[in-house]
Amino acid sequence: MTTAVAHPRTGGSGGRTAVAAAARQVLKAYGSGETRVVALDRVDVDIARGAFTAIMGPSGSGKSTLMHCLAGLDSVSGGQIWVGDQEITSLKDKKLTQLRRDRIGFIFQAYNLLPTLNGLENITLPMDIAGRKPDREWLDRVIETVGLSGRLKHRPNELSGGQQQRVAVARALASRPEIIFGDEPTGNLDSRAGAEVLGFLRRSVDELGQTMVMVTHDPVAASYADRVLYLADGRIVDEMQRPTAEAVLDRMKHFDTFGRVS
Repeated sequence: MTTAVAHPRTGGSGGRTAVAAAARQVLKAYGSGETRVVALDRVDVDIARGAFTAIMGPSGSGKSTLMHCLAGLDSVSGGQIWVGDQEITSLKDKKLTQLRRDRIGFIFQAYNLLPTLNGLENITLPMDIAGRKPDREWLDRVIETVGLSGRLKHRPNELSGGQQQRVAVARALASRPEIIFGDEPTGNLDSRAGAEVLGFLRRSVDELGQTMVMVTHDPVAASYADRVLYLADGRIVDEMQRPTAEAVLDRMKHFDTFGRVS
């Protein structure tokens, strides 16, 4: 049974929540009895609005599970998840699907672009499906920020891997979601293309006011974030503000390399 817990703290102008997403005593377990596996063990965390948060940990630490629960892609066994001022763990499937569509953006390691659509059509596809017209001024600003102005009429097979991932980034940004989740968003890219995409994610926070949460195993990728959360064995065991790649790598050396569910 889910236990009632406190609403995330509020603040800022107009009483808007100071956090974009929050977990309160979140438990995620699979199976039962001797085969029961705990992926998240009573996790409490706030994701700051307008900031870039990276989530790291060894394989099996629960980092992807935490992101999926925060994004409403996976259910919890106990505790509560908030997106802004909306508690989502009690939402029915239809309402949860609507929330993900309207308030959350996703960027995954696989670009998930439709091969028959050009760059612009792929960017606006979620809004087209929802029957909403994009804010043209915002869309133009997003496209300029990710550097795609000259590639909008090209189909995915005419774009490099880095350019395809930039289309995926622009697609996530285009609907002005409250928060964007990225699961190893540069995992399929070489170091140069990865650095370009990470730079675009960083600029989307600094210049567009976006909230970004990224799961990564890469210390260089994590160094683009404002804050790094470290998970081990289903718990948040440490965090780092204003990380550098060297500091992240050094911190990771202190953690056990075993875990349960990635």
